[in-house]
Amino acid sequence: MQSPEMIDVLLVEDNIDDVEIARKAFAEAKLVNRLHVVRDGREACDYLFHAGAHSDPATAPTPGVILMDINMPRMNGVEVLKRIKADPRLRRIPVIMLTVSRRDEDIVRSYDSGCNSFIQKPVEFDKFVEVVKQLGLYWALLNIGCPPAEPGSHRL
Repeated sequence: MQSPEMIDVLLVEDNIDDVEIARKAFAEAKLVNRLHVVRDGREACDYLFHAGAHSDPATAPTPGVILMDINMPRMNGVEVLKRIKADPRLRRIPVIMLTVSRRDEDIVRSYDSGCNSFIQKPVEFDKFVEVVKQLGLYWALLNIGCPPAEPGSHRL
């Protein structure tokens, strides 16, 4: 099991500018987590279920936390969230919806589908860095995550 500060983080984000801001924010926040990026919901599913270009688990490790946008092409974040929470091997992974939306409908759908947190993505870089720092402190250092499900296990 990897140490809490070295968890892999999966960022599911289709906006290349937001991906670069996230990378810079991780560096600025001095987080040592490995950040893996996928560009849309289908690629997120390929990554998480080891399919297509992400079939090798060595290059697509199971993340300790997922940061996911809602509005993406091909498959939106709520659809991906539902697939994650329906799979016994993945459902324990914390999923944080990190999006520009503040629509009540998006918030309710996300929580009803099993997200662990819903955070509005700040537009200003300094505020985004602060959000990333707080996420890193909480999810990577303070939170005691649930152990991953054993292969073939269907325990809750």
